[in-house]
Amino acid sequence: MNDREPVQKLTESECWEHLATQSVGRIATRVRELVDIVPVNYVICDGGLVIRTSAGSKLAGLTITPAVTFEVDLIGETGAWSVVIHGQARILDTDEEIAAAEELPLRPYVATRKPTFVRIEVDAITGNSFIFGPEPEVEQEG
Repeated sequence: MNDREPVQKLTESECWEHLATQSVGRIATRVRELVDIVPVNYVICDGGLVIRTSAGSKLAGLTITPAVTFEVDLIGETGAWSVVIHGQARILDTDEEIAAAEELPLRPYVATRKPTFVRIEVDAITGNSFIFGPEPEVEQEG
């Protein structure tokens, strides 16, 4: 039997370690009352995240409301973890920023052009790990 609590908070360092093991997450953007959640591939870069995108609702959302939520999780056979980032998205627009971003190991997974690089500056990062198991029995008062 496992002596650990089934739900444990991750430290900031553990959150970054988990993020580094994956390359796809979901970004949530909001334009007025519409919240949109889409999968994106990402890389960690200098304490933030970088994604690539093209013209469309995702880019429009990031331009109108730069506050974003980004989530990555992994589910295994005996447990899972989830990391959530709240931050500000900024389109990289200087020649120097774009050149640096082009050197990152970040290529579109789908055969489409994604010419725009977006950096997510992290305001807060939180996470949890979960150990799977049966629901506990209800204790009878006596």
